[in-house]
Amino acid sequence: MVRIGILGCANVAQRHIIPNVLVLPEYSLTAIASRNKAKSTHLANLYNCRKEDSYESLISRPDIDAIYIPLPVGLHHFWAKKALDFGKHVLVEKSFTHDLDIACELVELATQKNLVVMENFMFLYHSQQIYVKGEIDSGLIGDVRCFRSSFGFPPLSRDNIRYKKELGGGSLLDAGAYPIRASQMFLGGSMSVSAASLFVDPKLDVDIFGGAFLTNNAGLFSEIAFGFDNFYQCNYEIWGSLGKITVSRAFTAGPDFLPQVTVEHQGKEHKAQLPTDNHAKNMLREFSYAIKNQEKRIRFYEEIIDQAKIIHDVHVKAKKVTEGIHAGFN
Repeated sequence: MVRIGILGCANVAQRHIIPNVLVLPEYSLTAIASRNKAKSTHLANLYNCRKEDSYESLISRPDIDAIYIPLPVGLHHFWAKKALDFGKHVLVEKSFTHDLDIACELVELATQKNLVVMENFMFLYHSQQIYVKGEIDSGLIGDVRCFRSSFGFPPLSRDNIRYKKELGGGSLLDAGAYPIRASQMFLGGSMSVSAASLFVDPKLDVDIFGGAFLTNNAGLFSEIAFGFDNFYQCNYEIWGSLGKITVSRAFTAGPDFLPQVTVEHQGKEHKAQLPTDNHAKNMLREFSYAIKNQEKRIRFYEEIIDQAKIIHDVHVKAKKVTEGIHAGFN
């Protein structure tokens, strides 16, 4: 059983992680920490666990094996490093960090200490992805030619952490991370960035929408788009030589949602109605399994670095476009 501590009372922790930790036999919820004492007390009473009034005191507890970090991206480096230094396995909300060098540093530290670090993309563990991979492997749509994905949503309150540069805000790290990770899931981890565009709000100094063109070693490509101030989109499509597969709720299929996958083949369209699934619960099982499995642990290390490298390269490729947009507002 993994004795886990929750470092912060973010919405994602309360909606997706804690409820599933409580029902999984692989886990024991040991303690919750918040800088808001009233909130940590309330949640500890609600979930029948210990409460800590500081992140430091939670991380240093000897009765905790793993730490879940749902804090803003800009705080991940400090607290993930501290948790690893105390010998804890670490589950971190996406994006893992805001910087490639930091991602490499944390992975190296985890490797030295033989600890798990995992970037939380729950959608990877939803059964609809298994269904799609099965359809591709069956040859139904022929050879894969192109992957396309969009993830974005309407404007948020301007005090939202996603708009705060000092906390690692920006649409690339938040929304763009999903289609990037999905591209790697279907086209492999050898992706590179050929072109990218980021629209940076000159007042907030964070990117609020953008896109990129990625390619792999086999010459296949991915077209992605993302943003905060956009019409809602949450999809991907895989175009093949004989057909196409479209997933309309790719990244946010909750446990009560019935996914529908559209398959087009030889002029016919079929909508496959799939069963509900709990990708948060599946992800937590993967995390606990990695604690006991060295091969899976190493795979997580590689995935973190591959993801961080692409995000870094999107920033680099998009720099001139960003500067040009800034100049247009001056």
